[in-house]
Amino acid sequence: MIRRVNNLFILAAAPAQTPPNALVSFLPMILIFGIFYFILIAPMRKRQKKTQQMLSQLKKGDAVITTGGIYGRIAALDESTNTVILQVSEQVKIKVARSALAGLQGSPSSETALEPK
Repeated sequence: MIRRVNNLFILAAAPAQTPPNALVSFLPMILIFGIFYFILIAPMRKRQKKTQQMLSQLKKGDAVITTGGIYGRIAALDESTNTVILQVSEQVKIKVARSALAGLQGSPSSETALEPK
């Protein structure tokens, strides 16, 4: 019995471990953020810059496709309201937001290509 009590006192009197460094405790979070940045955020920003560049270089007569899948040719650009008038057929023109344009017709997108290169 005394031996058990002595063992408990020895365990209780053991020196407390020093807390880990703050940097070491946050290192997994920093690594996870780094992985998310290179896998998700960086490619998304690159694609967004490419889309903004395409939208800023649009001109009358360009054949485009909208995010809704409507094909048309740009009949007019309105910079003040940031809209585009698309000519869908001979007598049909529609007004869409410039941000609703997905891309130029005929330019293959790497995301929508189903066939291997």
